[in-house]
Amino acid sequence: MRHETPTAGPVAARVAALNARYRNHAAIAVLRRAISDPEVGRVALVSSFGAESVVLLHMISVIDRATPVLFIDTQMLFAETLAYQTEVAASLGLSDVRTIRARPEALAAHDPDRLLHKTDTDACCALRKTEPLERALAPFDAWITGRKRFQGQTRSRLDFFENEGDQRIKVNPLAHWRPDDVQEYMVNNRLPRHPLVARGYPSIGCAPCTSRVAPGEDPRAGRWRGQDKDECGIHFVDGKMVRGPLPPTPSATDRNEEHQMNVIVTDTGFAADDLSGAFQPADTPGATALDLGPEADVTALAGRLDGVEIIRIAFPAFSDGRGFTLARRLRMMGYGGRLRAAGHVIADQYAMARRTGFDEVEISADLARRQPWEQWQARADWRAHDYQARLRGAG
Repeated sequence: MRHETPTAGPVAARVAALNARYRNHAAIAVLRRAISDPEVGRVALVSSFGAESVVLLHMISVIDRATPVLFIDTQMLFAETLAYQTEVAASLGLSDVRTIRARPEALAAHDPDRLLHKTDTDACCALRKTEPLERALAPFDAWITGRKRFQGQTRSRLDFFENEGDQRIKVNPLAHWRPDDVQEYMVNNRLPRHPLVARGYPSIGCAPCTSRVAPGEDPRAGRWRGQDKDECGIHFVDGKMVRGPLPPTPSATDRNEEHQMNVIVTDTGFAADDLSGAFQPADTPGATALDLGPEADVTALAGRLDGVEIIRIAFPAFSDGRGFTLARRLRMMGYGGRLRAAGHVIADQYAMARRTGFDEVEISADLARRQPWEQWQARADWRAHDYQARLRGAG
């Protein structure tokens, strides 16, 4: 198994070159190349051990059984999935299967009663899938998925290689496969089936949010049935995370916090917000404190940053990583003022916020009570958590 770092260059450029190079390759060839091509870098397979996962797992076992396999255990999976995971990993001889779970302190802070999925499925997926996976993928430059074009509208334009938020490459070896191709591969290689498939579950996620699918329905109709949601949030399309619309943020009155100021987190502790009410929209002439949304085009600020003392970037959900990308881009543009992350940012993300260029994080008084300084302090020495620096031999 290869361990070298990828060839230098922007992710988007490498993705374009890889798609051009392997456009006419078969799935097994794309997978083999992904594991060995220096343009891809360090790679892991992320597997749900779901209805069709065994196809890629089998291919990996043939190419290199030591390839890291990341299995996200949301602790809400079907018992059948957990048993199937153990069976498949053993039968294929996979030697580096890593079970990924949410941090206990994050679960205690955000879902102590295991009922979050009933009120906010996006937040539950972010807590139990997106953030744990982000941590697990930190040492890798790319990851392999089993996504296919036929699986839904949001996947209809999949390429073999994707640019994931300018951070890493996503590899989709089965992107062009049809349903019959999947079934034929399983039959020809006598692979074990997930036991729930025969019981009407062609797409399998967490038990509370997965239901049986009737004949003639879309295979993913049983996922988050009745909701405007068809992705868990760990995937991006065209550089944007795919998820249903976020629920409205509760008002200050609803939360009984209208009299409470937000709290600023820095490397040295909690502080009062010294700029409450000072921030202006990015297009305000002469403003010294700017507000940016996660979808902002920072290139529009080129030549206008002189005199801007602080920029606050909104995080509408702690699963939304676009703010980290904006911070990096602003620093690359030469912006030297203060950068503040504000909104749904949790203690586990503080190290990432600091290493992507933020100076501070603005959180609600309620979150400050639920995640006191001691939890943020564990990440305040953010350079100790800078895996990129360690990989470069800088620490």
